[in-house]
Amino acid sequence: MKKVRILHVSTAHQPQDPRVVFKQCQTLAEHYDVFCALPHADPTAAPAIHFIRLPYFRRVIWRILLTCPLIVFRCLLLRPKLVHVYVPEFLPFAYVFRLLGAQVIYEVQENLHKKLHLKTVNNGFLLEKAFRWFDQIARQHFYLIFTEHAYLATYTNLAKPYEVIYNYPLLSFLEPFRQPYQPTLAQPSFFYIGWLSFERAFDTLVEALGRLKTIYPNFRMHLFGKRAFTERDLATLPQYDNIKENLCFYGYTDQRLAFPYAANATAGLALLKPIGDYPDSYTTKLFEYMALGLPVITSNFLLYKNIVERYECGFCVSPDNPTQIADALIYLVDHPAEAHLMGERGYQAVKKFYNWSSEADKLLNFYKHVLY
Repeated sequence: MKKVRILHVSTAHQPQDPRVVFKQCQTLAEHYDVFCALPHADPTAAPAIHFIRLPYFRRVIWRILLTCPLIVFRCLLLRPKLVHVYVPEFLPFAYVFRLLGAQVIYEVQENLHKKLHLKTVNNGFLLEKAFRWFDQIARQHFYLIFTEHAYLATYTNLAKPYEVIYNYPLLSFLEPFRQPYQPTLAQPSFFYIGWLSFERAFDTLVEALGRLKTIYPNFRMHLFGKRAFTERDLATLPQYDNIKENLCFYGYTDQRLAFPYAANATAGLALLKPIGDYPDSYTTKLFEYMALGLPVITSNFLLYKNIVERYECGFCVSPDNPTQIADALIYLVDHPAEAHLMGERGYQAVKKFYNWSSEADKLLNFYKHVLY
């Protein structure tokens, strides 16, 4: 029986985006004929998916003027029955597919109503006006998927059904990288993956690591992700010169290449400041560290404390308090047996409650509702 054809579209996601490629598209590929249009798409990433390679532009205006029309031109003849959109700039163009009979799902992965003012790129009066207009289009005419329940406080009076699908880890993807907890005591190492910015408490972390260095001068901090700050910004941090030799910046890296560095790490860090939608949104790396068997050090948001303190799998600290962060780092280095138990408790919690299996079922059921 011929499978129903569906199209996933993003002008901004990375070609190895874990949620888009390895969780959602691969889950759907078992039941649908999946096409995925991404910047610099890698056709070898997932053989069951038909990738469509797009150019990447950092600025939204060029995505609207160049990439979005290109997507329509290249994908119109596919005649998909459903178009799954990940970026607001494509929403007006999704109407072309809707006029040809396709259903449209818009996935909200961040609450831009709370975060747009924080962005240093792709901000401004006209872009904000355009975003709000595009967003209203989605609320009135498209189905929606949210990655957090908290977004429903902003997205009210929706015309069509919606679903909340959390970005929990795919255990089959992470399991090959989970190693027995054996931190290197002579040279403690710590692991971070995600955006690097001062909003994500990197400035506080630098000061905390300066305090750590007085006790463990040879520590290593492995940092995977794009940097939202410059060398000049780093130079303003009092402790940066003191610890810069201990920091290993790798830039954005495919998770399959980054996660091996978590082996022998003492802990995984997931610190965010209480701005924008951060206090209301799970940070995916929290669950990824737990799935890898690492104790976690994260922000003391109530949402996070309900996970970390319930399962006793790490520490929730103030993202503005370097002393609390340093104390948590030092405790885990000094108490490897207790850190091992924290990591094991976190792993068991993810295995039982916070993994992609339940979310995959919700995704498939929602697609059935939308298509049939």
